[in-house]
Amino acid sequence: MGILSHPDFRRLWAADLLSQLGSRLTMGAIPLLAVLTLNASTFQVSLLRTCETAAWLALGLFAGAWADRIRCRPVLVYTDLFRALLLASIPIAWWFDVLTLAQVYAVLIPVGVLTVLYDVAHNSYLPRLLDRDRLLPGNAKLAANHSIAAVVGAGAGGVLVQWIGAAVTIGIDALSFLWSAFWLRSIRAPEPAPPKPERPNLRREIGEGMRYVFTHPVLRPVALTTTTTMLFQAASNAIIIVYLVRGVHLQPATIGLLSMIGLLGAIVASGVTEKLSQRYGDPRTLLLSSTGVGVAFLVQALTAPGWMVSWYVIGTLLAGFAIIVSYILQVSLRQRLCPPELQGRVSATMSFVSWGAAPIGSLLGGALGTLFGLHATLWIAGAGALAGNAFLYLSPLRHKALPLPSVTAPRRPA
Repeated sequence: MGILSHPDFRRLWAADLLSQLGSRLTMGAIPLLAVLTLNASTFQVSLLRTCETAAWLALGLFAGAWADRIRCRPVLVYTDLFRALLLASIPIAWWFDVLTLAQVYAVLIPVGVLTVLYDVAHNSYLPRLLDRDRLLPGNAKLAANHSIAAVVGAGAGGVLVQWIGAAVTIGIDALSFLWSAFWLRSIRAPEPAPPKPERPNLRREIGEGMRYVFTHPVLRPVALTTTTTMLFQAASNAIIIVYLVRGVHLQPATIGLLSMIGLLGAIVASGVTEKLSQRYGDPRTLLLSSTGVGVAFLVQALTAPGWMVSWYVIGTLLAGFAIIVSYILQVSLRQRLCPPELQGRVSATMSFVSWGAAPIGSLLGGALGTLFGLHATLWIAGAGALAGNAFLYLSPLRHKALPLPSVTAPRRPA
């Protein structure tokens, strides 16, 4: 039977789908709100993504150590509820005609903090809910949520922004977080309390997670490649909406529909990753998919007015496919290699080094876009994302057969 026959995973999956759909609406609506309603500059738009992701730099590692000490499901419920309240303030302020760019920044910073806590707890919770041999299909289903949300959210987001406005679209995201919290609350399986360390030491516990990642022959190159790719991907994402509106002269609905067509690759990826892994092996599939991400951003850089808008669709199609395949394999590999007592810290370390690059990349994209122009910045971002794959090609992943090290936790000093 399929993984959705597991009733509690089905509830987790439904909550995640609703949350992802709402987040995708906001991902497109926030920059459009800044560009079309608040008349923000290129650099001011790039700061939006920086505010949303900066929490990974400040809290990512601490969140991992924290998640290994506590039950994770209550964290998922409460972070959804608080994100709903924060995001609801944007359409309310817009309704009373008092919305400013400063308020949007002020909302995105705590939303980013809550998102860090949610994401780390979510990655730590899945291995507590499912047996180890069901993690790959479980991650594939959750990745399918990313794909569906990316496609539906991108298309619906653009149409909704043009139809009801960006602020009201963000309000729909707030409602999606409430509905997600309801499904998470309905999970019935009790979550066992993780064993508490005899002598809690946050610095030592964070260090154990970082040492596990950066001394591991497989996880280290994966982390370095993901960090480099995320840096340049964030630079591209920070300015792409501005470029499509001001450089290619597209309407919000058109941007949404073109993104929806391109992101169909993500849905395909979530359905075929397991088969690709079985046929070609995890190492080769991971190498090719990660390389595909860099190629996709180079293809997007070909986008220009007229028929050359089709390059945006092709690049987005390839990026959606490659990112999802790479994500499923990376997360499943990490969860198989990592001992249970280190899942939160290793997950947080991997998220810290990758998502921690996002706010820096967003600032880089805004700065480069201001100095050299939006189109040139897209080329720089694509070249950088492709070059980051050198870490994987110089690692044990270049071999067809990859021996997996035994799952052991690092020894603690006496």
